Amino acid sequence: MDSRIRHSRRFVFVAGGCVALLLVAALLVPGGLELRAVPVTGAAPLLVLPMQPGERFTLHYYHSVENAPIWEVHSLDKKGHIYIEEERYLKFGAGMGRMPGVGRMVRRGPYEVIEDMHMPTGDFILRIGSPGVDHTVIWRGFRKNLSAVAPHVAVQFSACPVSLFYCLWRRVFPHPATPVAGSN
Repeated sequence: MDSRIRHSRRFVFVAGGCVALLLVAALLVPGGLELRAVPVTGAAPLLVLPMQPGERFTLHYYHSVENAPIWEVHSLDKKGHIYIEEERYLKFGAGMGRMPGVGRMVRRGPYEVIEDMHMPTGDFILRIGSPGVDHTVIWRGFRKNLSAVAPHVAVQFSACPVSLFYCLWRRVFPHPATPVAGSN
């Protein structure tokens, strides 16, 4: 009887140690990235997107002068640094056009496209335009029109690495500002 109790205690101790080790590993192992769009005033995030290194998101809007559509495609590296990868628009407008030494200019249908830019932007602040400018974030087929919810608000886009544990936690309990499937 005494040896069974010792064996049971040893089993519980080893099992508990294994669970603790797995928990610590889940806290230390990278689980991806989290992109946040937060008003610079410190208000609640407008958007929180779980992402993987290399994954892309797009900012789509209408140029305030020419009312022409523009798409800016961004990516994240494994450290959470933000890069602009591509710009697409109908024509050169005010403030638009190729930057020497950055990407290559191509035509895609009616659009001028600067592709293969991979230019670091780092965290950036975007002053959200009025409805009609329609600053919209596109990610995994989901669209969030920031102009509809926060016109004229300065919003900081930033990303950071998250642990596997955090990533799994957010799959079960998504951030209120994270879109869920079918919410488009």
